[in-house]
Amino acid sequence: MSLAIARAPLPEIDDRELLRFTTAGSVDDGKSTLIGRLLYDTKTAFIDQLAHVEDVSRRRGDERVNLALLTDGLRAEREQGITIDVAYRYFSTQRRKFIIGDTPGHVQYTRNMVTGASTAQLAIVLVDAKHGVVEQSRRHALIASVLGIRHIVVAVNKMDLVAWDERAFARIEADFRTLPLAALEITFIPISALTGANVVQRSTEMPWYRGPTLLQHLETVPIGGDRNLIDLRLPVQWVIRPQSDAHHDYRGYAGQIASGILRPGDEVTILPSGLRTKISRVEQGGRELDLAYSPMSVTVHFADDLDVSRGDMICRPVNDQPVVARELDAMICWMADSALVPGGRYALKHTTRWTRAFVTELVSRLDIHTGTHAPARELPPSGLGRVRIRTSAPIVYDAYRQNRTTGSFILVDEASNATVAAGMLLGDEQA
Repeated sequence: MSLAIARAPLPEIDDRELLRFTTAGSVDDGKSTLIGRLLYDTKTAFIDQLAHVEDVSRRRGDERVNLALLTDGLRAEREQGITIDVAYRYFSTQRRKFIIGDTPGHVQYTRNMVTGASTAQLAIVLVDAKHGVVEQSRRHALIASVLGIRHIVVAVNKMDLVAWDERAFARIEADFRTLPLAALEITFIPISALTGANVVQRSTEMPWYRGPTLLQHLETVPIGGDRNLIDLRLPVQWVIRPQSDAHHDYRGYAGQIASGILRPGDEVTILPSGLRTKISRVEQGGRELDLAYSPMSVTVHFADDLDVSRGDMICRPVNDQPVVARELDAMICWMADSALVPGGRYALKHTTRWTRAFVTELVSRLDIHTGTHAPARELPPSGLGRVRIRTSAPIVYDAYRQNRTTGSFILVDEASNATVAAGMLLGDEQA
């Protein structure tokens, strides 16, 4: 008599592409309502969430279910009717998975918008059809461009309040196109988040619009080419050396591949030391890989016994090496409550490396209205400007336009441990 061993079926691999996008715009442009509409119409909001939102809407005396409450999670947000924090939500369709960052519209919380947009591949900038392109619309579009977001969707919301007028939509599109943006693609879609027109379902009120709905665009916008699979960059996050007799020869270097492709046998160099070696094997989750690429988290082993530490960078030995420097030229968004004045000392975190930093010069401040730079003595809260920084240890980096991971950093006030700036490193052509 033989016993049959029951084996649980292996889980199916979800190979749907992931799109990270953020919403931005002025207060009351309808960002939270739009996200609520996406969750509601794609049937990805939980039943108990909907029941709670319906109950809160009824107690507040709203005429209809307030879908914005699905994302306005803080009590202060609900009381004030604005978004303060960055609210992250997740949903999926048969084509893609999505992570949404619903960012604040109020100028006081512009720094939170930078946080939500820093990892986004696409930005939805909402514009109220009645009010047109206002200061915050310009500010957020410019920030999205500075942050290197390659795809921008201008969602002209509340079209129901302008009687679905094509001329109102055309005026906003013409006004928006005057902004100095560096995005790869800008798409304009007329919508009504309140009624759902052109969000998930196509509008019958705007037959003059023949483009995709917002969801159709999110499902089909090409993002595969946005990743850098050429320049190998692997910041070492952890040196693995088990302290046991069984593993006394084991030495691995773990981290998340920022860009590029890695294979066993590849020749690499370790920066800033400049040491060269070959990859003997690549592991993930205890199994060996023949190929690894961004953004996989892996452990690599070297053919030689080298002195490699956390914060070092693994890259190719020739042709596409990053910059190694202590003098940095960068654009920053200042997040502290008081203005930036040159001379401040901070802790700088770049990939997996920490070092002390000194802001030597405020070169200019960015004018959000014109997109031009002007000399300035200080940078106010939520201001964007160009600075020069000196670090105590060398930084291994690329220009932000080339690599968003190795081209970004944060400044931290060592006294309060508060993050005071998000920075984007400039290349020679931008310096």
